[in-house]
Amino acid sequence: MKLNFILKKYSELTTRELYDILQLRSEVFVVEQDCVYQDIDGKDSMALHLFAYKKEVLVAYARLFKPGDYFKDASIGRVVVKQTERKHGYGHQLMETANGAIDSLYKVSKIHLSAQEYLEKFYNTHGYQRVGEGYLEDGIPHIGMEKE
Repeated sequence: MKLNFILKKYSELTTRELYDILQLRSEVFVVEQDCVYQDIDGKDSMALHLFAYKKEVLVAYARLFKPGDYFKDASIGRVVVKQTERKHGYGHQLMETANGAIDSLYKVSKIHLSAQEYLEKFYNTHGYQRVGEGYLEDGIPHIGMEKE
């Protein structure tokens, strides 16, 4: 099934959409990954929010930043697919849509992301390569990755 992605500024999100986004991020990054961390980091208001629903359930989400708002380069973060929906390729659809949105909106040559290390091969399939040394972020091994 092809998802219909929505891209909105923070100020355009409905209360329901914002609630669903925060709920999905908490469900995966805090509960599923058993990681206590501050998800609400003050950066959502600077981001563009890319998300898709399936039968009124939020199943995929990422936030996009223009160069300088999070990292020096444009970036993608908080990439998440609902656990029960991961077998459908929605993560690939999400990354294709995110990369396309950054390319068309910001006209940049480089996109950065901070990836959980175990997802390196997933991001490789979307043109990202590891940069620098690995590091711990909130107790989870991460790596920097860039796409040029």
